[in-house]
Amino acid sequence: MKKIILITALAVLLFGSSWSSVSGLDINEHIETSCKAKLEANDRIRFYANIYEVLLDKENLGLYDIKKYDNSLKKYILVSKEELESAKKELPKYLETQKRVNKKRYYPMGKKIYKKKCQKLDIDVEDFINIADLKEELQSTCNITDETHLQAVSLYMWDVLREGGVIAKEARIHVTHDEKCPVCGMYVYKYPKWAAQIYYHDKHYSFDGVKDMMKWYFDHKEGIDKIMVSDYYSMLAVDGKKTYYVIGSDTYGPMGHELVPFESLSDAQNFLKDHRGKRVLKFEDITKEMVYALDNGKFL
Repeated sequence: MKKIILITALAVLLFGSSWSSVSGLDINEHIETSCKAKLEANDRIRFYANIYEVLLDKENLGLYDIKKYDNSLKKYILVSKEELESAKKELPKYLETQKRVNKKRYYPMGKKIYKKKCQKLDIDVEDFINIADLKEELQSTCNITDETHLQAVSLYMWDVLREGGVIAKEARIHVTHDEKCPVCGMYVYKYPKWAAQIYYHDKHYSFDGVKDMMKWYFDHKEGIDKIMVSDYYSMLAVDGKKTYYVIGSDTYGPMGHELVPFESLSDAQNFLKDHRGKRVLKFEDITKEMVYALDNGKFL
């Protein structure tokens, strides 16, 4: 017991705020899976509840000197490149699990507590840079002392009330529930892992995969401002023209065979090996004939 108390006290001393700025999770309660890293912009150290949170911040902010907590040594040690690559592959599954747990447990609980304790207070979720800052405000303003209740309200406000906020839009492709793919007619929000978008000056179109996006692209090139696709591992929005695509893999999208997108060449090459892909393509390598051939299971 004394050892646990000592570790918790040390964690608070090191972390300042004991909550992760990515998920709001209490780092003291997740110390055995916690990680730390330095921001490329200013060398400041940030702490995370697990390696998956590191990956999310690495894409958004840029991180280096990534370390994980070693429970046997009671200190942080460097994370290997292999560990990061492995975590990248597991990230979509982790995010999906978290989303499922939040929807089933935390959002309903948070909504109930929010209406009872916080709704009448002047708290604008858009005023906060991250969920840890919001959580700190809720703890004092709403007088919520139970950690589970505090986490539930924080998640409800950050993920539900703030849905479509500026930061969320920048991190991932945002699709409303009424947006249909103009090529196949399917609702795109049902397939966030595959979402892609083409922006014009005064409008945009959302697609349920790169294949349908490219079908549209070849017939509507004029006036395009930008093209965004979802990185397969991180699900973050990336520049479609600077992305690498794996063709002919054993991984299917909503419309069958797909052009699977990756921001980094190394991710694309690893996926190619793991999923029996045929080739890695740059955006400019993709042809109209190649895209339509995918419908017939052919890889030109």
